[in-house]
Amino acid sequence: MTQRYSKHYTVEEANALLPLIRAWLPRLRHQAERVEVHGRRLDQLLAEGRDLGGEPVLAWLTLVSAFLEISSEFSRRDIQVTDLNRGLIDFPALRGGREVFLCWEADDAGIEFWHELDSGPSGWERL
Repeated sequence: MTQRYSKHYTVEEANALLPLIRAWLPRLRHQAERVEVHGRRLDQLLAEGRDLGGEPVLAWLTLVSAFLEISSEFSRRDIQVTDLNRGLIDFPALRGGREVFLCWEADDAGIEFWHELDSGPSGWERL
C-alpha cells in the first residue's frame, strides 16, 4: 500500500515538537492576518480602477513571503495545519499499519487524539 506521507510521528515525537508549534502558530496567524489586510487594500485600489505595482505590491509580496517562510516549518516536516484560527494541527502517524493523523489543538497540553486521514475533528478518537 502506498503511503501519502514520508514522515510518520510517534506520539512522543509529536509531543516533543509542540513547543516549536506553539511558537510558530501565533507568528503564522499574525502573518496570515497581515497578508489578508494588505490584500483587501490592494483589492480596494483595483476596485477604484488604479494600476497596481511598485510599493503596494512589493509590500504584499514581502508579507506573503514571510507567511510562506513560517508555514514551511510545518510543510517540510509533513505537519498539517488543519485550521489556523483554531490551531488544529495534524501529524502523520502509523496506527495498526495504516496512515492516520495524530491531532492536536492549540490549547491542549499534548497529543491525546488521532483520526483517519479523511476525517476531521468530528472523527477524533482518544489514543
